[in-house]
Amino acid sequence: MTAQLIDGNQLSKQLRTEVATRAQALKAKGITPGLAVVLVGDNPASQVYVRNKVKACEDSGLHSVLEKYEATLSEIDLLARVEALNNDPAIHGILVQLPLPDHIDAQKVIEAISPAKDVDGFHIASAGALMTGMPGFWPCTPYGCMKMLESIGYDLKGKHAVVIGRSNIVGKPMALMLLQKDATVTICHSRTLDLKAQTLQADVIVAAVGKRDVLTADMVKPGAVVLDVGMNRNDEGKLCGDVDFAGVKEVAGYITPVPGGVGPMTITMLLVNTLEAAERAAI
Repeated sequence: MTAQLIDGNQLSKQLRTEVATRAQALKAKGITPGLAVVLVGDNPASQVYVRNKVKACEDSGLHSVLEKYEATLSEIDLLARVEALNNDPAIHGILVQLPLPDHIDAQKVIEAISPAKDVDGFHIASAGALMTGMPGFWPCTPYGCMKMLESIGYDLKGKHAVVIGRSNIVGKPMALMLLQKDATVTICHSRTLDLKAQTLQADVIVAAVGKRDVLTADMVKPGAVVLDVGMNRNDEGKLCGDVDFAGVKEVAGYITPVPGGVGPMTITMLLVNTLEAAERAAI
């Protein structure tokens, strides 16, 4: 058996078309959904991510503002900029690109963003909303994973899902989203004693630890759905995920590639969250 690919690029295109249509409907009411992206410092990877986010906004009919600052920007000045954006009616979503320079407390900055504009889904209010099943913004990467499962018509009810990784950005919210869809969820991490014993029971595996080959073919139940959130480099310098793709695709039922899998979905769900923020503000 060779697994069917879940194509993140193709699904992203479909969702971005929907975003553009909904954005056009808002524009007809005189509202242009707006995203502010704040970049502090000159981290090369962050610069690429930010550029891609701004371009995605413009391509989908959203208004975007990019604010770049030197790495020497003080925490007080950054918090003041966030507060100004909170009060700007033309801005519906605020994203402060991480990581921030060491002298700035990232959590303090995230908590300064209005929950109504927290399109990254990192605010404690957003996490609490997800935890309790209330309306709020879901973090973009796990939200994208849920859309991928939805795209293949996968019913999570009663299924066993294993999430490898416990970060606040992917692992924990991923587990909560799967739980909301009535899956039985196991979270594994660096202290898990027998990872293989857990993954072999899984109908769905989400690998999100940032470590190559954390999941190999002998760890996967035949027919399982494997979502690879990892973004690493192999010995040749090519992008690869957390999953041994060549081996696992011969066992799994569905699998996401790297690149072209979960990655494109992350930015797409940022657009969806920004659009929803604008739609809520318009009510």
